[in-house]
Amino acid sequence: MKNKGSILFTAAFLIFIILSAVCGYSHGTDIGKNFISFTLSMLMILPGAFIIIGLFQVWVSRDKVEKHLGKGGSPAGYLWMILLAGTTVGGLYVAFPVAAALYGKGARTQIILSYIGFAAVCRIPMIIFEATFMGMKFTIIRLLVSLPLVLISSALLGRYLEKTGWTMRDST
Repeated sequence: MKNKGSILFTAAFLIFIILSAVCGYSHGTDIGKNFISFTLSMLMILPGAFIIIGLFQVWVSRDKVEKHLGKGGSPAGYLWMILLAGTTVGGLYVAFPVAAALYGKGARTQIILSYIGFAAVCRIPMIIFEATFMGMKFTIIRLLVSLPLVLISSALLGRYLEKTGWTMRDST
């Protein structure tokens, strides 16, 4: 079996949750409840996201992505990634499949890493929530610090990975 370790780990996890429920071990039952909650939230978000990613795969040509986000793309590609990441619903659950779709269409590694970083720090719902509870001043300062750090780190890491010949594994 190819995934024998994964199957054993999953079985051990499920046995732990069941035994926790039977024995009344509260930490184990809390873990089980959180697992169910996260699983249900993913199941509500991912089907719609995968439909949209599928439409992106069909409707957006590789030439368009390469022109704006590929090797010959301009720095404006980073602005496109901020806009795309800001509207990404579902956080990194959705950002990683979108990043894979962009990579498959010819986007540069730096652009993809930037998108993942931006999706982690500048989603619009998260910014609104943060501004409500932490204040607008805090939110603006965090964005002014976070966005350049994401740009710098993604550019440096992307260049390093491209220099070493790294490529993303084909998922098909």
